[in-house]
Amino acid sequence: MQKMTSFQPTTLVAGGAGFIGSHLCETLLHRGHKVICVDSFLSGRRENVLPLTNHPAFTLIEADVTDPLGVPGPVDEVYNLACAASPPQYQADPTHTMMTNVLGTGHLLELAHIKGARFLQASTSEVYGDPEAHPQSEDYWGNVNCTGPRACYDEGKRAAETMCFDHVRSGRVDARVARIFNTYGPQMRPDDGRIVSNLICQALQDQPMTIYGDGTQTRSFCYVSDLVEGLIALMEVPVAPDGAVNLGNPGEFSILELVGIIRELVPGTARPVFSPLPTDDPRRRRPDITRAGQLLRWQPRIPLHEGLRRTIPWFAAHLAAVPPVTAAPLAEEARP
Repeated sequence: MQKMTSFQPTTLVAGGAGFIGSHLCETLLHRGHKVICVDSFLSGRRENVLPLTNHPAFTLIEADVTDPLGVPGPVDEVYNLACAASPPQYQADPTHTMMTNVLGTGHLLELAHIKGARFLQASTSEVYGDPEAHPQSEDYWGNVNCTGPRACYDEGKRAAETMCFDHVRSGRVDARVARIFNTYGPQMRPDDGRIVSNLICQALQDQPMTIYGDGTQTRSFCYVSDLVEGLIALMEVPVAPDGAVNLGNPGEFSILELVGIIRELVPGTARPVFSPLPTDDPRRRRPDITRAGQLLRWQPRIPLHEGLRRTIPWFAAHLAAVPPVTAAPLAEEARP
C-alpha cells in the first residue's frame, strides 16, 4: 500500500528577522511548514533567526520588499510583517517607511497573486491614531494626523490595508488584515525605544525609568506567543473575514502601573523620571477583540505580570553580553 504523505505548506514571512516575525518563523517551523524568511535587516536582526538557519525547512533571503521579489517554487502563504516598527526607526527614513508599506505591500500582494497564496497583512493599532472611541473596535475609522511625524507609518499602514481589500474585492488575492496592538517578549531590540524594552533595560541597569507625560496614559500589552497564535489563526481560518481583525490583549494598564510591575520584578534603585509626551502619542489604547474571539476562537492567555517575568531574563542576558545601551525615544507600540 502506498504511504500517505502529509502536505507541508510553504510560507513566506516578510520581515521574518524582526521581533514578531522571528517568533512566527519559529512557530511555523515547529508546525511543519517550510519557511522562507525575507528581511532587509534594516531593523530586523540576524541573531533572531540564527538558531533557525540550520533547520532543513528554513530559507533566509536578504531583500528589501520595496524592490520586486522573485521567489522560485510554490508559496502557499505570505505574511507581511516588513516595516520598521518603532518611531525612532521609522522616522529615521520616513520616505522609505511609507514605500515599505505601499510599494512593499503591493509587491507582496502581486507575489501572492502569482503564486495563488493566502496573504496576511500585519497592520497596527496606529491606524486608530489618538482614538476618540474606547476601546477600539474594527469599525472605528480612527483619529490620525495625516501630516505629523508619525504619518509615514500610520498612513502607510492605512494605505496598505486599502490595497489588501482592493485585491480582495477584485478577486485577485485572499487577503486577511490583522491590527496588532502593543506586543512584547524576548527578542525585542533593547534599543528600539518601545516602552517595555525601555523600562526593563533602564531598571536592569539602575538607570532612571523614563515616563513620557504624566504616566496616566494607558496601553494594552500582549505577549508575543499569544500574538503569533492569533496571526496563524487568522491566516488559517477557512473564510477570510470581511474586514480587519484586532489582535491584542484587552487588559489595560497605565504606564505608571507598568513601571510598578517592572520595579517589583527587577528590585533595585531605579526610579521614574518624567519627560514631555511625544507628538501625536495616543492617550488610551485597548483593543476590542470580540471579532477575533467570534471568528478565530482566539484570545490571549498570558497576563502582563507573567509575560514580563518571561521577558526580563532575556534582556538581562542580552545586556550582560553586550555593552550597556541607552534607550531610544519612546515608541509605544510593538508594530510589524
